[in-house]
Amino acid sequence: MKVAGEPLGEGFFNVRAGDLACIVTALEMLEPPADLRRLTPEDDVPIQLVRWKDCTPEKYRLLYKRVGGPWLWWARLVKNDAELAEILSDSRVHLFAVVDRARVEVGIVELDFRVEGECEIVFFGLIPGATGKGLGKWLMRKALQMAWGKMNGAKGVKRVWLHSCTTDDPRAVPFYMARGFKPFARFVEVYRDPRLCGLYSEDAAPKIALITG
Repeated sequence: MKVAGEPLGEGFFNVRAGDLACIVTALEMLEPPADLRRLTPEDDVPIQLVRWKDCTPEKYRLLYKRVGGPWLWWARLVKNDAELAEILSDSRVHLFAVVDRARVEVGIVELDFRVEGECEIVFFGLIPGATGKGLGKWLMRKALQMAWGKMNGAKGVKRVWLHSCTTDDPRAVPFYMARGFKPFARFVEVYRDPRLCGLYSEDAAPKIALITG
């Protein structure tokens, strides 16, 4: 993640019509939580986390939009099939689908080990109908076990990190902090509203105002 320029001072700053501006918070964990090392009974939860090795770009985009649509996730939607397939086929990128008892995908976890000594939790989320039920705690524990090498055999991970922004679920940053992540950077991101680029319909994410002029 590249950040340009000096920190902004106080004041108001112009944003072009049709652009969105959000504050991004990056959080990190430099050692596994103490309770991650303890063996605990497996919770009886209605979801499972399964490695999604046969995922095609088309399937990926469908789930990506189901999970991230309410928050206008867009970064992977601007990549073509070849670009997306290159990421998904990289052995250092571990993609997981969250499935319910009917084996229907209801969430996504993507771990990126391409930077030596680090794991980025690139995407982590559930579809709207699966949120607010306490499943996120179980899912994050599983993600952290894999990020720190408890399940995937990764060696030498010294840092696990992720980021969220103010157009994302407002519960995200407090949730990550409660799981042991600590904020280490904040910055402003400006990008074209994905509803104006044809990535989403104009009535998507009604809680985020669409301003065209």
